[in-house]
Amino acid sequence: MKISINWRFLYASLNENTTLMQTMLKITENIVIEDSEVELSAIRAMGSGGQNVNKVSSAIHLRFDINASQLPDHYKQKLLALNDNRISKEGVLIIKAQSFRTQEKNREDALKRLRMLVISATKEVKSRKATRPSLNAKRKRIESKKKSGATKSLRGKVDF
Repeated sequence: MKISINWRFLYASLNENTTLMQTMLKITENIVIEDSEVELSAIRAMGSGGQNVNKVSSAIHLRFDINASQLPDHYKQKLLALNDNRISKEGVLIIKAQSFRTQEKNREDALKRLRMLVISATKEVKSRKATRPSLNAKRKRIESKKKSGATKSLRGKVDF
């Protein structure tokens, strides 16, 4: 029994699935950023590059307009309230990724950093509950103060 597999069809369907998955950046289960909302452009990376310097555009310049995005309003407000120099006065988030040698890895890095920024900006900050020091901590503090006071009193002039 001979089984024939149409590898071209299988490869094409795999590529279609991966491109469909890459059209959206998943923030949470319900919130995604469409590919059309993110503007990616390839630029030349700064720094030393060896043979590829000034020839290959491997760095990625990501632009994300917060006001024009499909994000919920409270997400937009928290992102715009961030004191981050990557967000312009017009509400455009600019991320430059040039850590890796390849354009694809820099693209993934830029999208990952965008996702992490949105998640960290919208995370609820827990309020601190005021606590009192324990009795043992108070006792240790008093003992150490008495000990340091005793050593300081020994530093005085000696009467003969």
